[in-house]
Amino acid sequence: MFRGRGWSFGFRTAIILYFICLIVLPIFGIYTQSFSLGWMPFWESVSDPLAWKAVLLTVKLAVIATLINMALGTMIGWVLIRYRFPGRSFLNSLVDLPFALPTAVGGLLILLLLGPNSLVGSLASSVGIEIVFHEPAIVIAMLFVTFPFVIRAIQPLLEELDKSEEEASYTLGASKAKTFFSVILPTMLPGILSGAMLAFSRGLAEFGAVVLVAGNIPGKTLVASVYIFGEIESNNPQGAAAVSVMLLTLSFLILWLVNVLQARRTGA
Repeated sequence: MFRGRGWSFGFRTAIILYFICLIVLPIFGIYTQSFSLGWMPFWESVSDPLAWKAVLLTVKLAVIATLINMALGTMIGWVLIRYRFPGRSFLNSLVDLPFALPTAVGGLLILLLLGPNSLVGSLASSVGIEIVFHEPAIVIAMLFVTFPFVIRAIQPLLEELDKSEEEASYTLGASKAKTFFSVILPTMLPGILSGAMLAFSRGLAEFGAVVLVAGNIPGKTLVASVYIFGEIESNNPQGAAAVSVMLLTLSFLILWLVNVLQARRTGA
């Protein structure tokens, strides 16, 4: 028994040390680096107009991508769970492709499919719509990397949904629309919200796909992650860390909200 307890203690210690080295120390290092020169240099870094524009643009486009993901993810998750059709399993497996594919490859795909020399890009340009090297391309890149979050968050909820509740609603004379909004949607809502917040947090940090398609024009298409990279390239790690702290703190708040929603859903 003593050996079993010793092994368990050693295993827990190893996990804690791994967590500290992989997560806690890098985060602590970012906060320390951002204030390494004092409060005033930190404030000057985060209040720089280009930094604020990059952060606000990132937040705005991440919100747009998240709202689109909420709508499309809910519909796709619903179809994949409730309907049976040829190729369903293959499509369901493709949902996780953005998790496995390097994001830079995703950006290259967008560049090839929607760039100025592509068929879609040239047609869009002919009617005055610019995609690549403009904000629409950034939104598409964010959509690509965050595509699975909402779908995978609502699928377990739909699988656990008791169909007798739907049947009871139909029996009482409710229409399909009323049944969806009064019975089905409340069940899916925690998954939609948690998946949306994870997608938003992921969109804030995206670099690989965005850097290839954004154009990276300061004040126009320069997002926060590319701005941070530029600060590092300019030998300004304190400025890069200061902007990183803004995104990191926002991500912490989002993850905290996700945990609160999940705890309420499970009744913990």
